[in-house]
Amino acid sequence: MVEIFGIRPLLAGAVTTLGLAVLSIAVGLVLGLALGILRWLKTPGLGRILALYISVVRATPLLTLALVIFFLVPAATGYDMPATLAAVIAMSVNTSAFNCEIWRAGLENFPREQLEAARAAGMRRGLLLRRIVLPQVGRSNLPPLVNEMTVLIKNSPAISVIGIVDLTRAAVRIGADTYRPLPPLVGALLIYILIVFALLRLQKHLEQKSAVSHGR
Repeated sequence: MVEIFGIRPLLAGAVTTLGLAVLSIAVGLVLGLALGILRWLKTPGLGRILALYISVVRATPLLTLALVIFFLVPAATGYDMPATLAAVIAMSVNTSAFNCEIWRAGLENFPREQLEAARAAGMRRGLLLRRIVLPQVGRSNLPPLVNEMTVLIKNSPAISVIGIVDLTRAAVRIGADTYRPLPPLVGALLIYILIVFALLRLQKHLEQKSAVSHGR
């Protein structure tokens, strides 16, 4: 049974999937926040460009984006891009577009009374964002941000198109070698469920911690 499931290749694929996803999530969160703040500030001229960029990225499937980055960059620059780097860039760009809208919605819904009070007290924009706006928006945005993280993880098999042996591709390979595709796919499914469950548990822990801290 162990040989049929191919535990070691599945675990190796899971490590690859998780490593690329964690790195992409981290980059996508920061980039999405930056884009969200820029859109929230409504800078003349820049707002329309960012809106168009976000719309295009959100409408582009991750699989297509990965292929474009993997083949376009070498063709345009002559740089032979590693598949892992192309995967991280594609996943980061993809999730940052959705994170941008999550952050922007949270910023748009932030109480204007608090903004006006802080400005009346002479608080500068940077300090206002760090001390007042982002801590509150971060708490309210946690569920949709975690939801986007789970979506990214579930869409991650798309990166196998550029040659990366992720969890799903490892399961497919094991099935092809053993002529029994179902057991390794079930094993991969269980690992995906565990990863997403762990992420949801982390969300719950952060919400509880935030609630206690906010209550104090």
